[in-house]
Amino acid sequence: MPAPASPGDRTGTPGVVDPQQLWLTPDRPRRGRRPAFTREAITAAAVALADAEGLDAVTMRAVAARVGAGVMSLYSYAPDKETLLELMVDHVSGELLPPAPLSGDWRTDLKALARDQRALMLRHPWLSTALTTHRTTLGPNTLVQLEHALTALRPLPLDGAAKLEVFSLLTGFVSSHVSHELTRVAATDAPERAAAEARYLATVAADGHHPELAQALASPGRPLTPEATFARFLDRLVDGLDTHPGTATETEPGTPPHA
Repeated sequence: MPAPASPGDRTGTPGVVDPQQLWLTPDRPRRGRRPAFTREAITAAAVALADAEGLDAVTMRAVAARVGAGVMSLYSYAPDKETLLELMVDHVSGELLPPAPLSGDWRTDLKALARDQRALMLRHPWLSTALTTHRTTLGPNTLVQLEHALTALRPLPLDGAAKLEVFSLLTGFVSSHVSHELTRVAATDAPERAAAEARYLATVAADGHHPELAQALASPGRPLTPEATFARFLDRLVDGLDTHPGTATETEPGTPPHA
């Protein structure tokens, strides 16, 4: 396990965690008597609280009450909510371990990772918010996912920085999509809003000033289930990497791109 967080685990800037201190220092008491709790237990309690009541409900006081500890005792594990959030994100990321064996097809493997990430974020609805609104570091469990993705991307002749960007792009897409998905599910008037938007766009498309929109809306409809919508967007994202300059899919003129 990583080190117990302390004021020394900060970079010196409020709200910024030093990942080296947080993740690479052995998890053992630094001074004083043996702690009554473990960092894992504190983190698990915070995750359970966020799952039940949302991320805003996670405070040091609320987590302390959940484990039956004094608030001050928690500061030997995490000096603030930012550090606790780092621990929470990496804790739930452990649910994706070990990664599924790679198939040998980088598109298939990236899509499988994205589907696993979506499932994880749906199980923990606060996670997509945490990833899109907070700067989180790469803890040990997240690093396993990253290594898995980089291994899947090995056939592509992208440089290392570009491959890291692909992983960031994939995770950012999933977290953003799930945030939108959860917002729609939570909206009690979602069907009414969707119907009103459809009527509005139909009216706009018929005014003669938006021919491209009119043509797009006239296209055959597609399944609108959350799973089907996510799959279509994911296909466009991952398959679109084929056209990135310098990828392995560059071919001689006249050669089909997937030959």
